[in-house]
Amino acid sequence: MGLMSFIKEAGEKLFGKGEAKAAEAAAKAAPTPENVAALSKAAGDAIVGYINAQGLPGNSLDVAFDAASATVTVSGQVEDQGIKEKVLLCCGNVAGVTAVNDMITVANPTPEAQFHVVVSGDNLSKIAKKFYGDANKYPVIFEANKPMLSHPDKIYPGQALRIPPL
Repeated sequence: MGLMSFIKEAGEKLFGKGEAKAAEAAAKAAPTPENVAALSKAAGDAIVGYINAQGLPGNSLDVAFDAASATVTVSGQVEDQGIKEKVLLCCGNVAGVTAVNDMITVANPTPEAQFHVVVSGDNLSKIAKKFYGDANKYPVIFEANKPMLSHPDKIYPGQALRIPPL
């Protein structure tokens, strides 16, 4: 897939707590190479924790965050295309991330999904109508974005969603 762009201000707020918050404060106070490296490591670890919390194989992947460019690089191998796309969305749908460099390989390739960035006024039915021509196909999009989505009505502007082929 290469490089995917995301909206920096949208997404899960992983960097505002714990070690990531302390590293961010240190990097802002004194942007030394050591502090920026600590911020990058803490942020990368927070993203891996988020991937794992979603039940996805984060420990089997190499996830690195570059604080200077706000880019996540993720590499390794996953079982199928759906897992790969969910991992990429977990990495990119994090506040403070502007891009994800996809270097993941897939053991059992299947057709790639499309992606949609949610705008104000969107809901899964409108998105399903746009991509599938049928608003009642919204459960397909909801299921394709589980476990990141806990409810079909809980989407937000700036969030990227997988739109799998029917």
